[in-house]
Amino acid sequence: MKKKKYLYLIAIWLVLLIIGNFGCGQQRSVGREASEKLQIVCTIFPAYDWVKEILGERMEEVELTLLMKNGADLHSYQPTVWDMKKIAEADLFVYVGGESDFWVDAVLENGKNPKQKTLNLMEILGDAVREEAHVEGMQEERAHHEEAHVHEEDEHVWLSLRNAALICQKVAEVLCEIDGEHQEIYQQNVLRYQEKLQTLDLAYQKMVEQTFEPVLLFGDRFPFLYLMEDYGIDYYAAFAGCSAETEASFYTITYLAEKAGALSLPAVLKIDGSDGKIAQTIAGNTRTRDQKVLLLDSMQSVSGQEIEKGVCYLSLMEQNLKVLEEALIRGE
Repeated sequence: MKKKKYLYLIAIWLVLLIIGNFGCGQQRSVGREASEKLQIVCTIFPAYDWVKEILGERMEEVELTLLMKNGADLHSYQPTVWDMKKIAEADLFVYVGGESDFWVDAVLENGKNPKQKTLNLMEILGDAVREEAHVEGMQEERAHHEEAHVHEEDEHVWLSLRNAALICQKVAEVLCEIDGEHQEIYQQNVLRYQEKLQTLDLAYQKMVEQTFEPVLLFGDRFPFLYLMEDYGIDYYAAFAGCSAETEASFYTITYLAEKAGALSLPAVLKIDGSDGKIAQTIAGNTRTRDQKVLLLDSMQSVSGQEIEKGVCYLSLMEQNLKVLEEALIRGE
């Protein structure tokens, strides 16, 4: 894995060198004079949607670009030449900042826009960033045997409404810095959006309080650490959130099937972008074999078509709330 990253970084440096020789960096300043539009680039859908909400009526005057808009997964995404050019020209670049963004530093170091602002979501959250979860029954990754069980920071910070509120505040502050003429719009929009986030946060909290025993079981990767910690929900899972594994061992399947049966869980969860086969296998091997397989959306595979149809961060988190209401054991 490390060798692949090294080779890919070399490829990025070569591409950036070519871009530089053709004067793409110089075109940035010319383009800025010709167009008054701010240029903002986001790697992932949640950040794109947050920026969109804070821009509000300013959207028509801003060129907002989402890089991972074709269902690309954060963990396997590799920027194209077009992507690198867009980043180099951006007034604001918003990215996650975790292990999967290993390529970002190389791109930013060779950018030609000295006034560019960048927002690293994990840096914004600071001490609130957690280590990736490894719980009992979870499939051990082959890489861990080779690298002495190195624990990475969990990148999926957007799957917390509380994190979202903090990040949106910082986004609004930076927009006010680079576009002070419209700071009142940004300040009003972020306050309205934070109120919506807080309302949904309270709905999650109320739902969990009405749960008999807040436990979930994922027959899949587990990117929901921040969501679980926000509301005190326990969990079991087949793989860690950034796992590259696709095959679960007999032990993992058996352990999770027995756990689902022992806890009388009504559902086994899978995530977006998954074929659900492991979740189906677990559900089919419990004592009762009556568990549903439900999808909890981690927003890692949102497509451009879905965005055009009106899918947004809040709608997906509302959908996840409904799934949890069905997946958790409800109180009397």
